Amino acid sequence: MTSNFQDLASLIALHAEYAACIDEQRFADWPGFFTEDCHYRVVARENHEAGYPLAIMSLKGIGGLQDRVYGVTSTVFHAPYYQRHIIGLPRVTACDGDSLSVEANYLVIRTRRDMLSEVYNTGRYIDRIVRTKMGLKFAEKLCIFDSELIPNSMIYPI
Repeated sequence: MTSNFQDLASLIALHAEYAACIDEQRFADWPGFFTEDCHYRVVARENHEAGYPLAIMSLKGIGGLQDRVYGVTSTVFHAPYYQRHIIGLPRVTACDGDSLSVEANYLVIRTRRDMLSEVYNTGRYIDRIVRTKMGLKFAEKLCIFDSELIPNSMIYPI
């Protein structure tokens, strides 16, 4: 498990900064939370539990994340909305040298300017986080959402 209290504090800070980055729509900063050869996936719980590879979103490497940022900020047209992430405390499930396996529950609330807030997405993160010279980074981020459906489309990262 986690080797010390500092690791846990660093994991909490990583999740808090990650959520703030997305919630504040600083999408250009989002890839900075990941390693160069990262893998980011958003998968329905049903598919994950059945072992199916189908993902709503699957991005490999910083280039894949940067491409998504370009799409979100430059090419995708949609009614604007805000997201608010609520991330539970991280639970370290394994520690192997500079690599930590971490799980955390999440809730994403979406607010459109002309509507009431709604629960947009809920589930859990299964992450492989590595220690780097620049601090903790996500090498793998798997977002497993509980619902079988996503309202409309998924534009912003979870």
